[in-house]
Amino acid sequence: MGSTSAKPFKNQKYEDLKLQCLEQKKLFEDPEFPASDASLFYLNPLENVEWKRPKEFCEDPHLTVHGISSHDLHQGRLGNCWFVAACSCLALRKNLWQKVFPNIKEQDWDQKRPDKHAGIFHFRFWCFGEWIDVVIDDRLPTVDNKLIYCSSKDPNEFWSALLEKAYAKMAGSYEALDGGSTAEAIVDFTGAVAESINLADGNYDHSIIEQVKLFEVLLKVHKRGGLISCYIMPSSSHDFEVQTDKGLVKGHSYSVTSILRMSLGQKHLCSVKSDKLFMIRLRNPWGNKEWKGAWSDESEEWKRVSKSERTSLGLTFENDGEFWMTFEDWCKNFTDVDVCRIVNTSFFSIHKTWEKKMMRGQWTKNPDPLLNHSGGCLNNKATFLQNPQYIFDVKKVEDQVLISLQQKDQRIHKKEGAGANLFIGFEIFKVEDNREYRLHQLKIQERITNFNYISNRIVYLKVLLKQGRYLLIPTTFAPNIEEEFILRLFTDVPSELRELKLNKPRLTFLDILLGVPKRVSLVKVYRVEGLQSQDSQGEVNPYIIIKCENCKVRSPAQKGTANPVFNTQAIFYKSKIDSPIIVQVWHNTFRDRFLGEVRLSGSPSDPQNLQKHQLHGRGQQEAEEVPGQITVKILSSDDLVEL
Repeated sequence: MGSTSAKPFKNQKYEDLKLQCLEQKKLFEDPEFPASDASLFYLNPLENVEWKRPKEFCEDPHLTVHGISSHDLHQGRLGNCWFVAACSCLALRKNLWQKVFPNIKEQDWDQKRPDKHAGIFHFRFWCFGEWIDVVIDDRLPTVDNKLIYCSSKDPNEFWSALLEKAYAKMAGSYEALDGGSTAEAIVDFTGAVAESINLADGNYDHSIIEQVKLFEVLLKVHKRGGLISCYIMPSSSHDFEVQTDKGLVKGHSYSVTSILRMSLGQKHLCSVKSDKLFMIRLRNPWGNKEWKGAWSDESEEWKRVSKSERTSLGLTFENDGEFWMTFEDWCKNFTDVDVCRIVNTSFFSIHKTWEKKMMRGQWTKNPDPLLNHSGGCLNNKATFLQNPQYIFDVKKVEDQVLISLQQKDQRIHKKEGAGANLFIGFEIFKVEDNREYRLHQLKIQERITNFNYISNRIVYLKVLLKQGRYLLIPTTFAPNIEEEFILRLFTDVPSELRELKLNKPRLTFLDILLGVPKRVSLVKVYRVEGLQSQDSQGEVNPYIIIKCENCKVRSPAQKGTANPVFNTQAIFYKSKIDSPIIVQVWHNTFRDRFLGEVRLSGSPSDPQNLQKHQLHGRGQQEAEEVPGQITVKILSSDDLVEL
C-alpha cells in the first residue's frame, strides 16, 4: 500500500472531517485524542497545562517557515530526544517528509482565507507494514502560552509540534513517547530497513581499517537517501544524560546530518589521504550542548580549511546544537549507531535495486504440537520448530540478503502497566533444495545464524548467503507468547519467500492411484573425492544429482576440482519403500558426462552417521567400481512428520 492510499487511523477520514467542520463553520475537536490529561500522561501528572490552538498564542501561525530544516525543532519536557533526532533526519530528505506531510501547503493556515481553516491536520506513518493516516486537531499543550513539548526555533512554526501530537496519538499519550528508538521512529516515517551497529563490538573504536570500512558504508547510505543517528550508551541509570568532558550527552540521540571527505589546505596526520579528512556532522535535538573537541565550532583546526571549502560546507559557528567531528573521534566517543536504509526497489533507479518480499505472521499457542506456533528460541529444543517457518531461495552463487523482523508497537499498552517490547529474533538454516513442508527435526540442516535476542520492536540482519534454499524461523525468546509480526526480506533476485504451512504432503487423487507416501528420507551429500580428470587440461567440473522415484535435486557445478565440497541436501517422500535413492556425479563441460553413482536403500534401520561410498557405474549396486568416493548422510522414517 503506498502512502497515497493510506489507511485512516481509527477510521477518521481527513477530507470528510474537514468538509464537515467547514460546512458547520466550527473548528475540529478530536474525540479520539481529546484535550485532556489522559492524552498527556498515564503515570506522571502535569500541572497548569492549557490546551491552546496556535492562533490563540501566535499571530501568524504556519506549518513551516522557510521550509523544513533539521535546525527547526527543539525537544521539550518529554524524554523523546530519539523522536526529535528522527525528525531532524527526516527533515534532510524532502522526498521522505513529503510522504509524512501530505499536501503540506493545502493544510497550512492561509491568512487571506481564514474561513478555509478548520483546525484539523493529518500526518502519515508507516505502521506495521502499511501507511496509516492520522488525523489530529491543532489544540496543543502549553504552559504560560508556551509549548511544553516539541517546538520550532521560529515561534510561529508548528510542523514539529503537530507531527509529535499525531505520533503521540498513535502511542496513546505524550508520556508513552518518553524513551524510545530513533531507528524505530525513522522506520515509522519512511518504511526504511533499520540496522543497529555497536561500535565497540565491531572494533570500530580503535581499528583504523574497520573505521574506513564503516565510513564507506555510512557514506553510501547517506548519499543514497538513508538516515543515520547515534548515541552513547550510559554505563548505569545514574549516567543517563550526563555530559562527557567533551560536551557529549550520554543516553541521548543525535542525528547525523552530513558525512563527507573534507579537503584540507595542507597535509594532516589524521587523514587517510594526505589531502582529505573523513568528517561527520551531528545535531543535538536540544539545539545546544555541542562537541568541544577537535573540529568543534571555532576550533583552531578550521583554519586549515580553505574559505571556499568552509563556504561549501555551509559552516556556521552558532550554538545551534550542530557540530562537526572527525570520523575517528566519532567512532571513539559514540557507542551505537542506527543505520536506516531506504531500500530501493525501483526498476528505474541508477543505484542498486532490491527484490522485496513481506509476510505477515503470528505466534499462536495450541496444545497440539502440530498446531502450536509459539515455540520460543532454540534453547527450547522440544518446541522451537513449532514456530512459524518460512523458506526462501538464493539463486545467485552468492547474494546479500537483508532481513527485518518487526513486532507490533507495544506503547499503546503503557496505560495498562505493560508496553514493553517482546524479546524477538530469528534463526536461519540451510535446508534441502526441494523442501516444501515444515521441518520437524534438526538433523542435517546447517545453522547459519546465532542470533542475540533483544527487546527491540525491529530486529535486522544483513548476511551473505550461498546459493540454495534456506529456512527462516522468527521467534520470541520465551515460548507460549502470542503476538503478530511482519517479516521483510530483500535480495538481489526474487527469493520466493513463502510460509511452510503443511506438515507433510497432502493426499491427492493421484496419490491414491499411484501410491500414498509411506516413508520420508533426508539425504545430504557432503563431498566427493578422487574423481578422474575429464579433459585435456586435466580439469573436472563436477555436479551431483540426487533422485528418488519421480523427484530429483541438482547441485551447482564445482569448477576445476576433483575433490568438490557440496553440502547439497534433498528430501523425498516415497510411496514405494523399496525405491532406491540414487546419487549421481556428473562432469559439466560442453556436454554433460556421467562419472558414477551410488544407490542407497533409505531404510530407517540404515546407519545415521556419515558414510563414505565407492562410486559405481550406472545401473545396479553390483555395477563395476569407478574412480571416486562420495560422503553422504541419510536419515529415513516411516513417520512423515518426524523429519
